[in-house]
Amino acid sequence: MSDRLVEPSWLEEHLDDPKVVILEFNWTGTESYDKWHIPGAHGFFWKDFLWDDMMRDFPSPEEFAARCGALGISNDTTVVCYGDPVQFGTYGWWVFTYLGHKDVRLLNGGRVLWEKEGRPTTKDLPTPKSATYTPGPAGNEFMRVRFSEIIDQLDDIKAGGKTALLDHRSPEEYRGERVNMIGAPDVGAERAGRIPGSKHLFFDEFLNDDMTFKGEAELRALLESRGATPDKNVISYCRLSHRATLAYFTMTELLGYKNVRSYDGSWTEWGSLVGVPIEK
Repeated sequence: MSDRLVEPSWLEEHLDDPKVVILEFNWTGTESYDKWHIPGAHGFFWKDFLWDDMMRDFPSPEEFAARCGALGISNDTTVVCYGDPVQFGTYGWWVFTYLGHKDVRLLNGGRVLWEKEGRPTTKDLPTPKSATYTPGPAGNEFMRVRFSEIIDQLDDIKAGGKTALLDHRSPEEYRGERVNMIGAPDVGAERAGRIPGSKHLFFDEFLNDDMTFKGEAELRALLESRGATPDKNVISYCRLSHRATLAYFTMTELLGYKNVRSYDGSWTEWGSLVGVPIEK
């Protein structure tokens, strides 16, 4: 396993380590965080920390540095992310990595395994000490793909060529029955469907019941059965790319894939674009 994936036992040993900062990212507000969280963890509604306030994009290097510094994160701090649900932790890991933070890790099993193992929790809010964070360069665009690039590669994708496009949404979303997963408001795009040529691999298939990652052999088999082999250029998408970042982490950190990108606009963007094709 990658050193970017940390086990609950490791994190519990480092709860008082001043060089480690823990971040929890929640899907809706901070309800889960307020109920209980890992001691010392800072909790956020995911957009509040990981998106720009005025643009549908990620924070600028300067804004990211300011947000990190306010939490006591410096450039050499080890940041550990987890989320509720689990894919919001991988989204946090992906954004930190995209923006150039050197040491950002993911908690294996997230809240589910932490609670199952009876590890310490609290409702107390941490008091951060400010730190200096020097802004880095703009985001690592190799990690990210834009809709125009996918349009340019559609013929190759549909022909099973050098690019494999993976859809990590639920079966209902992939089949075009919904634009959001069951249990959530069915909103987020003007049309339901999928990007032509995409292969379905529900993100949940990468995980065990306790939200830990499955073993390497099983993960490789899942990907290769959809044509996403290490020699391909692999693009992952979902609805807003949270589930896609879990797939990105799996491929790049656990399996050593070199050519993986996340379409962060995902179906929310594609399903509302004028003049682009869809499948059902």
